[in-house]
Amino acid sequence: MTNKNTRKYKRHTVTAALPYANGPIHIGHLAGVYVPADIYTRYLRMKGEDVVFICGSDEHGVPITIKARQEGITPQQVVDKYHTLIKDSFREFGISFDVYSRTSAPIHHETAAGIFKTLSDKNAFIEKETEQYYDEENRQFLADRYITGTCPHCGYEKAYGDQCENCGTSLSPTDLINPKSTLSGNKPVMKKTRHWYLPLGNYEKMLRHWILDSHKEDWKPNVYGQCKSWIDQGLQPRAVTRDLDWGVKLPLENTEGKVLYVWFDAPIGYISATREWAMKTGNDWKKYWQDPDSKLVHFIGKDNIVFHCIIFPVMLHAEGSYILPDNVPANEFLNLEGDKISTSRNWAVWLHSFLEDFPGKQDVLRYVLCAAAPETKDNDFTWKDLQARNNNELLAVLGNFVNRTLVLTHKYYDGKVPEIIDPADADLKTLESIKDFPSVIGDNIEKYRFREALSQMMNLARLGNRYLTENEPWKLIREEPEKVKTIINVSLQICASLAVLSTPFLPFTAQKLQSMLNISVKDWQDGGDTNFLPPGHTINKPELLFEKIEDAQIQLQVDRLLQTRQDNNTGNDHVPYKEAIDFDDFSKLDIRIATVRNAEKVPKTKKLMKLIIDAGSGEFTIVSGIAEHYQPETITGRKVLWLANLKPRKIKGIESHGMLLMAENNEGKLVFLTPEKDIEDGSIVC
Repeated sequence: MTNKNTRKYKRHTVTAALPYANGPIHIGHLAGVYVPADIYTRYLRMKGEDVVFICGSDEHGVPITIKARQEGITPQQVVDKYHTLIKDSFREFGISFDVYSRTSAPIHHETAAGIFKTLSDKNAFIEKETEQYYDEENRQFLADRYITGTCPHCGYEKAYGDQCENCGTSLSPTDLINPKSTLSGNKPVMKKTRHWYLPLGNYEKMLRHWILDSHKEDWKPNVYGQCKSWIDQGLQPRAVTRDLDWGVKLPLENTEGKVLYVWFDAPIGYISATREWAMKTGNDWKKYWQDPDSKLVHFIGKDNIVFHCIIFPVMLHAEGSYILPDNVPANEFLNLEGDKISTSRNWAVWLHSFLEDFPGKQDVLRYVLCAAAPETKDNDFTWKDLQARNNNELLAVLGNFVNRTLVLTHKYYDGKVPEIIDPADADLKTLESIKDFPSVIGDNIEKYRFREALSQMMNLARLGNRYLTENEPWKLIREEPEKVKTIINVSLQICASLAVLSTPFLPFTAQKLQSMLNISVKDWQDGGDTNFLPPGHTINKPELLFEKIEDAQIQLQVDRLLQTRQDNNTGNDHVPYKEAIDFDDFSKLDIRIATVRNAEKVPKTKKLMKLIIDAGSGEFTIVSGIAEHYQPETITGRKVLWLANLKPRKIKGIESHGMLLMAENNEGKLVFLTPEKDIEDGSIVC
């Protein structure tokens, strides 16, 4: 299981993105980050490599404080709850971290503050004063997520200060229309504050050489492309501090109430976790982070590419003593039953729930998530697919072949491996084929092509199934017993190879099969790629590797999702009414009838459409977030309700005058509000 074309490193440092400790782990996290990272690490250990596999809970940042405020508890209580849940789920699922730490640990605060201080002493930061939103009632500066308002791009009224979750546009707090503090509900004021910034532009030359010149061929296209786009657009200074009480305190004088920005302190969590591991095991953590003969690999989702490929490397480079990542194999996103996974809508398959509902089936989920991994594009998980892959692949191919082979061995030879006698060409060809799989699988793993590696492992099981079925030893046992010995021996050698080669992908199954065959990975390492089950070797009694998943089990999960979707679609019935307003407030709204004269999609956007409407007194331009719901030709000539006196705002360079009034139906589709009868354009709605 080796790849001869890669550089030989003395050791490997493998990190998996720190999960945010404000909720449980779901299958999107697993498919994007943790399953591929675990496969890669288990493979390295099988090769006898020196490797440390690092992760931990990301426990700082605004969402933690918001959740604590909502639940009436402290931020520490929030992270304690979810850190324990996440850590226990990972352990039961078989993610083989060498250390799972947390960023609220003292060793992390010490490490993060130390790196900040080193950079500060080297004058790596820009210190400047800016104006930011401030809640006067709570006497607190407001982080992006503590500010909500109307999105200037699509009109969504609950957009956050950093992003609109309706249209996906990145925002700044000052972009919001009618901003409000989530703490008091009041309109915030602008107030001066001092912060530290990392001038990313100063490192553009280094980044261009390190990424664009050196990693074009070996980094995944989505990673390289996103990095190139950021660099080509011009890198801007990035704030590294925030006005909060929860987080790593700044190690400087006169900085009360300021902490490290979570994006700055979180990746340092990899280093502090390694330090924690080294203290417990007696290792030297610096070898894994500062020795050029160490290979650093970050496993992340695509939403973290910029942080791990540009910002964190700049931090490490500026500090001066750290290695930079050799690769950052980021995956795309996994959807659920055709819809984007959403924690806020509870549209997810939670790991801890799966483990409760499907005890002992960790490897089934690992297999499905690897087989459907979003390596090059977004992919979809469905419960029916999980059932089909379990029943038709794991059970019918891998499990069936192993069970038939072991049962026949006990039936014919009392559980002892028979010898090979006068093998035919087909037997020798099959034995020779087994030798190819370790290198093919290993090569794909080292190139981060885990789906293909898994497929090759299953191809070996298919080879065994086909070999056993075509030779039919149960028919030959009476007339050609010597030939049957060869057939069973060859089949057992395939089983033994599967017991080893499945280890990175299906660790629980591999251990069970190794136990049945009475072998270990070390036997394989010592004995070569094949024929390490010698004649006379005793195997244990067979057990079923997999069980059939019944329709009723799957239907239960599907019904739960359908109920979730129904709850989400009818959720408007339960949304509380907004606060009461005076008639004078309502009378300020100028709502009129208009006709759409022309419509076209806004280039380089998914949701925006440019409309020309006729309001009777003239034509006006509106930019509306409806492009995912309607085609331009279907709305030309349609009567609409137009909020006429909304202040004009430039959206993607187009000045938009007003807003369309629409409703969202039970399917989540935006629906036009139109008058019952034709009415003149410009008519006032009252």
